[in-house]
Amino acid sequence: MSEMKLFVSDGNPHCLKVLAVAELTGVKCDICHAKRLVPFLSHPVRPVLLLPCGQHLFKANPICLYFLEVSGRDVCDLTSQWLEWEAAELQEATVVDIVLWAALYPLLSNSSFLPDKLQCVARWFEQVNALPVCQTVAQRVQQQKSLESLKRFLQKQPLPPARCRNAPLCNRAEEEDAEREMTDEEIQAAGATWSRGLADRPTPAERRHPILPQEGKRNVLITSALPYVNNVPHLGNIIGCVLSADVFARYGRLRGWNALFVCGTDEYGTATENKAREEGLSPQEICDKYHAVHASIYKWFQIDFDHFGRTTTEKQTEIAQDIFWRLYDRGFLIPDTVDQLHCENCQRFLADRFVEGICPNCRYPEARGDQCDKCGRLINAVELKDPQCKVCKRTPVVRSSAHLFLDLPKLESQLEQWLEQSMSTGNWTSNARHITRSWLRDGLKPRCITRDLRWGTPVPHPDFSGKVFYVWFDAPIGYLSITASYTDEWEKWWKNPEKVELYNFMAKDNVPFHSVVFPCSLLGAQDNYTLVSNLIATEYLNYEDTKFSKSRGVGVFGDMAKDTDIPSDVWRFYLLYLRPEGQDSAFSWADMALKNNSELLNNLGNFINRAGMFASKFFEGRVPQMELQQEDKRLLAQVGFELRQYIQLLDRVRIRDALKCILNISRHGNQYIQVNEPWKKIKGGDEDRLRAGTVTGVSVNVACLLSAMLRPYMPAVSATIREQLCAPANCADAMFQGAGSFVCTLPAGHRIGTISPLFQKLEAEQIESLKRRFGGQQDEELRTDYKHAACSTSRSRSWWLTLVLLFQGDRVRALKAQKAEKTLITAEVAKLLQLKKQLAAAEGKNPEPSPQKGKKK
Repeated sequence: MSEMKLFVSDGNPHCLKVLAVAELTGVKCDICHAKRLVPFLSHPVRPVLLLPCGQHLFKANPICLYFLEVSGRDVCDLTSQWLEWEAAELQEATVVDIVLWAALYPLLSNSSFLPDKLQCVARWFEQVNALPVCQTVAQRVQQQKSLESLKRFLQKQPLPPARCRNAPLCNRAEEEDAEREMTDEEIQAAGATWSRGLADRPTPAERRHPILPQEGKRNVLITSALPYVNNVPHLGNIIGCVLSADVFARYGRLRGWNALFVCGTDEYGTATENKAREEGLSPQEICDKYHAVHASIYKWFQIDFDHFGRTTTEKQTEIAQDIFWRLYDRGFLIPDTVDQLHCENCQRFLADRFVEGICPNCRYPEARGDQCDKCGRLINAVELKDPQCKVCKRTPVVRSSAHLFLDLPKLESQLEQWLEQSMSTGNWTSNARHITRSWLRDGLKPRCITRDLRWGTPVPHPDFSGKVFYVWFDAPIGYLSITASYTDEWEKWWKNPEKVELYNFMAKDNVPFHSVVFPCSLLGAQDNYTLVSNLIATEYLNYEDTKFSKSRGVGVFGDMAKDTDIPSDVWRFYLLYLRPEGQDSAFSWADMALKNNSELLNNLGNFINRAGMFASKFFEGRVPQMELQQEDKRLLAQVGFELRQYIQLLDRVRIRDALKCILNISRHGNQYIQVNEPWKKIKGGDEDRLRAGTVTGVSVNVACLLSAMLRPYMPAVSATIREQLCAPANCADAMFQGAGSFVCTLPAGHRIGTISPLFQKLEAEQIESLKRRFGGQQDEELRTDYKHAACSTSRSRSWWLTLVLLFQGDRVRALKAQKAEKTLITAEVAKLLQLKKQLAAAEGKNPEPSPQKGKKK
């Protein structure tokens, strides 16, 4: 009988108990240290026991039970007691202690972890830890690397999914929405804060370019993932990257941070070459065309970049090649050969989107060379069945090509140390942490950084001439080159980690390249680069109950939003209201109308308009005298609480939750006005008129605060409110300092401007029309009609062919408008002519076209 093998991994605390029980029972087995426990196991998070029969046991507790059984211990049948073995069978105190000791070892080995009141637990742990068995196995697992090896192992493991274990925890959102009772101390403190006023605060300085880090200030560098230049961004792209980053940048400026917000179009790669071929333009012409499209869309959405650049610049080449040489000279790049598809006719390797074929997984006939759009599986182009070159439609052959790889395994330990520091001190969203840990869990692998393409940053090494950098090595360097295009002193931002905080905004699919690949490039370059300290990733935004699709006409894309006659601020509000922070969310026309009509029109807009109108109508356009009562101070306390919550949430980039604080304030304001009825009290005696004035004065000051809080979210609406109230320029600066202070910014006697409504109702007919327009349903309905008609009698055949003919004619016109490939248009025109012949035959007419008469001259 062959000997058992116990596979363990360095630093894995789960291995402690099995090694301890093996030592205790005297069972003999060969101990094997391995990163990958068995050849077919992809998640090495548990010890594995290879039995003499060739079978494997997974998980620590069953292995412990097996050791007890083969050592002759009295245990009951494995199959019937498998899940209850620890509670029902391991009654021997030493074994129970060892199992608990192993589970707690990573924490309690640090004697300072437990508070004084739990010293009895500490004494128990010390007694068990002193056993020779425990000392032996601890050294075996740690491999003389101290407790840090256990810590690094645990940090690589993805967090367990959050579960609602009971109803109260699941209703936390409802609890947070409940009105908070203010204490007497909070009410009195709010009154004292209010009375301070603006206190002659200086007017905030205007932004002056170039913005550079300043000594003694909080220097914040903000980037959003560079959008691909070759397509038009849809609403999900906008909220996931540029809009979220814009809100945070605007908020940072309000807080007095020295913030720089940069972005630009990612212009290299196969997608750009493919788009250029489809439109009959050069890659540079495509980049110029769509860069302008992107810039126009973001301008309409009021994205306030400090600089919006692009990656097709000399700065990009210079910086990317410098990082390349630094990595090469330090031994972090390794050569290797890769099998690729090569088109003999076009004389080029077919990267990614230049080849299509049958998906080896789901048999989808139009899978690309990098991914199948139907099943979502990542594909190596050589795996495609019946591949075709997209340019000439010929069948390619497999050839090997030499490439360079970034040696991620060699950089892994540096990466882990940096991640530990960044995640512990910075703000990383939970999905960013989870995705990063998933990449680290199985160990990193070398990643190719070169491609056989023509459009890209050239690889400067003579042995790899004719190749360009792969987009995911090259694109993130665009942050640096875009900043360098903005200012020659770009290194003050990007080579200054001690004084600069870097925030990256993106959707979750971009996380690995920003948390693993790009940081490894910069760490390997060893040039004191600023690495990300706050990685903010959203989930996905879907459209109604499906995905956005430009080709199918499904969803709203950036260039279409302004044609809906809905203001950009309303689009911003709704996208931020449903920002997919913890899980995917979906855009809904009905919900957008509901939120606009209820939250914006009836709640926020109604309060601000009423407050201003009361001052304008009843007090000759001036803020009236105010004598605060307890009820007024209670409102001040509620508003101040929401302001402080707003600041705390936005400091942690909880953008969606912070927006709810604004709506809560206007809700409090509406209730305050409704209860006090100033429109009635103004008709009463002096006391009632004074009360009406106080309510009006407090309300317009709340409206002024709302204008400041709205500035990151709805900049145009914020500016309109400030203009209507003639708000001082320094009012936001006064209220956003520190934890936040709600002060009187519009004192008695302050003159306000002309008050007008801020929002308009979205009517049901308008929304239904927009839903049909962007639903992409018309074509699908026609196809369904065609199928039903095709199954009908021969009498209806001509009607069916007429519909099909109309549909095909629309398709040909659409292809011509899109400037599609000539071969594709020719094929569809041939189908159109064939349909005309079939229709003529069905109607009993001559299918051949009659000769055309000569035109008159």
